[in-house]
Amino acid sequence: MSLNKALTLYVAHFLDELVQAGVKNIVISPGSRSTPIAMLAAEHPDLKIWLQVDERSAAFFALGMAKASREPVAIVCTSGTAVANYMPAVVEAKESQVPLIVLTADRPHELRDIGAPQAIDQINFFGKQVKWFVEMAIPEDRQEMLRYSRTVAARAVAVCQMSPSGPVHLNFPFREPLVPIIEDDSIWKEGLDERRPFVNVTPPTWQANDELLEQLASKLLSIERGLIVCGPYDRPEFAETAVSLGEKLGFPVLADPLSQLRAGRHSKDIVIDSYDAFLRDEYIAERLKPEVVIRFGAMPVSKFLFLYLKNNPSIEQIIIDGEGLWRDPTLLAAEVIYADPLYFAKKLGSLLNKKIERNGHQFTNSWLESWITADRIAGETLYSVGKEEPDFEGRVVIELADCLPEQAVLFVGNSMPIRDVDSFFLSTDRNIRIMCNRGANGIDGTISTALGASTTAWPLVLLVGDLTFFHDLNGLLAAKLHELNATIVVVNNEGGGIFSFLPQSAHPKNFELLFGTPLGLDFSHAVKMYGGRFTRINRWNDLRNEITTSLASGGLNVIEIRTDRYLNVEKHRRIWNLANEKIKQYLQE
Repeated sequence: MSLNKALTLYVAHFLDELVQAGVKNIVISPGSRSTPIAMLAAEHPDLKIWLQVDERSAAFFALGMAKASREPVAIVCTSGTAVANYMPAVVEAKESQVPLIVLTADRPHELRDIGAPQAIDQINFFGKQVKWFVEMAIPEDRQEMLRYSRTVAARAVAVCQMSPSGPVHLNFPFREPLVPIIEDDSIWKEGLDERRPFVNVTPPTWQANDELLEQLASKLLSIERGLIVCGPYDRPEFAETAVSLGEKLGFPVLADPLSQLRAGRHSKDIVIDSYDAFLRDEYIAERLKPEVVIRFGAMPVSKFLFLYLKNNPSIEQIIIDGEGLWRDPTLLAAEVIYADPLYFAKKLGSLLNKKIERNGHQFTNSWLESWITADRIAGETLYSVGKEEPDFEGRVVIELADCLPEQAVLFVGNSMPIRDVDSFFLSTDRNIRIMCNRGANGIDGTISTALGASTTAWPLVLLVGDLTFFHDLNGLLAAKLHELNATIVVVNNEGGGIFSFLPQSAHPKNFELLFGTPLGLDFSHAVKMYGGRFTRINRWNDLRNEITTSLASGGLNVIEIRTDRYLNVEKHRRIWNLANEKIKQYLQE
């Protein structure tokens, strides 16, 4: 059989097994050595291809698609530095548990380490940043090798989705000729029996044992001052289950904006969303100190919640980890329970129901009421005062929270935007999904990730600062190539606004040079180049209208709001202090 036929069958069987295992999308960057995968992917009837010229942007685009769809996505590139450009997104996928299947083409073994062009060492290139690496065999058409190709594909999909989800890397050495045979539809089945999928993989489950849950239920019912802390965690049904657990225990539920507890139809009577404001105050934090904390998900965004936990080693912290990780930067965990969070919360809630029916609940609601009242005071102050402040970046979040439609996705950049969402995005009954690349907390690739998410989650609004927007300008190409719909709100404060809140700002000598980094760019030209519509807002009343118009019109829309970094810091601190003075007055009554 010809080399082309062997190459064609080997790659076709691999791609077909990816599809059979659940992969629907593949993001391809152009290159010669990756020709067999690219051309055959384009021919598969059930595989949608997305072209992205820049590999760095392509990987983040796939990351966003996988994050939004909660399904694995494959990415394909040629050999050499193309592979290196995948690294930032692979790191983010690993840290945020997003299933990516990284397919890199490579020179065959005889062309390695001899000075051949576009050849670098790609073996274990991503190191510990991927869950699994495979150096694929040279393509052959023997039955055994076609079974091997399909088995590796099925295993790759399974491994990338097993808890903790994450990226896997498969490196394909290809010899020339590289062009596969695509005229024959039988390539997807030829040379192998009709088993499709070739192998089914059943993922393992994390379940806490019944004895442990029984003991924990009895223990928690004897504690009055408890909290449930829900960090970044994106899973349907979890919000309602976590709130139900809190109601049974009489524990407030502190909801990170990425926990998906702040928005939706579930009850929010005990959901606390303004804790970042009032836990800044030492007096309030001391008065509201719990005996025990049950924590789900990754560590929350709020630095002051983190310090609240870290500075109180007497708090018994129980971490529910469904991914086999150790997410405890406080180093104070009393218990780490490896169990699926949804299963754990449901099972524990069921046990609590039985015990409460049998013995009742012995405590009053004074502890819970204190938290609810403090949260209400803070939320009302943040909303009412923030909504009237000119040149205040928190107001952008307030306006967005008020006008985003049902089923909208708010994708948030890191640095100040996610922190403002933490402070100023208050609970709503509308189903609004909040997303962010909080795995490695970087600003790179944010536009690309959001546009990738927009392929399966719409309407989508991206909120970013000017440095984050600049950092991934070429990501806008995806909107033009694939006619995507996205509204991007850029808060332009001429530089790195978050540094103005940090100790560096007290040293003005080289602050602007090293940290402030004003760019002085007019983004309208770049947006126009990519076929988008650019609007600069001069009046706050225009923001809602522009967002509503852009969501209705579709396409790429960029809305810029200019603010003053120094005034913004003063306004944030004044609003937080105002809220906390009111809470302290309540607690002292």
